[in-house]
Amino acid sequence: MAKPRTSPRTPRLDPVVLPALDVGFAGDLEPDVTLEGLAFDDVEVDELDLGGATVLGCRLSGLRAGTADLKATRIRESVVERLDVPVIRGARGSWKDVVLDGVRIGSAELYESRLEGVHVVGSKLSFVNLRGSHLRDVVFTDCVIEELDLLQATATRVALVNTTVRRLDVQHSTFEHVDLRGADIEEISGISALGGAVISPVQLQLLAPALATALGIAVEESTAPLL
Repeated sequence: MAKPRTSPRTPRLDPVVLPALDVGFAGDLEPDVTLEGLAFDDVEVDELDLGGATVLGCRLSGLRAGTADLKATRIRESVVERLDVPVIRGARGSWKDVVLDGVRIGSAELYESRLEGVHVVGSKLSFVNLRGSHLRDVVFTDCVIEELDLLQATATRVALVNTTVRRLDVQHSTFEHVDLRGADIEEISGISALGGAVISPVQLQLLAPALATALGIAVEESTAPLL
C-alpha cells in the first residue's frame, strides 16, 4: 500500500540575534583566523581571502571584493548584508545559522559544502554551484537565481519563496521536504530526481512534457476512432 502523502515540513530557521559588536577592519580578514563578535561595515578590497577561517557571531555589511576565497571557511550565527562579489570560491565550507540579505554574487562555487539554517533574502545570484552539498533548513526568499546546480546534493527542509530560478539542475540529488511551490522555475535538468519535492498544480502542468519525456511516455493525438 502506498504511503499517504504529507505536507512538506517547514525549514527551521533560528533568528540570528547579534549582541553589541566590536569594529572589524579590513586587515582582520585573513585566512585561517578566528573572527568573533566583529562588525565589518563598507569594507572594499581587491581580493578577500578567508580560506580556512572561522567566523562566529559577526556582521559583514556592504563588503565589496573582486574575488572571495572562502574554501573550507566556517561561518556561524552571522549576518552578511549587501555583499557584492563577482566570484566566490567557497568549496567544502560550512554555514550554520547565517542570513544573507541583499547580496549580489556572480559565480558562487560552494560545492561539497554544508548549509544548515541558512536564509538567503532579496538577493541576485548568477550561478550557484552546490554540487554534492548537504542542505538542511535552507530558504531562498525574494531571490533571482540564474542557475542553481544541485547535482548529487542532499536537501532536507529546503524552500524557495517568491524566487525565480532560470535553470535548476537536480540530477542524482536526494530531496526530502523540499518545497518548490513558491518558485518560478524556467528549466529543470534531471526532473526524474524530484522525488521528495512538492510542487503546485500549475507547476505540474508546466512540467508535464518534461516529466513525460523523463518517464519515456509518448504523448500523441489519437488518429483512430475509439470503438
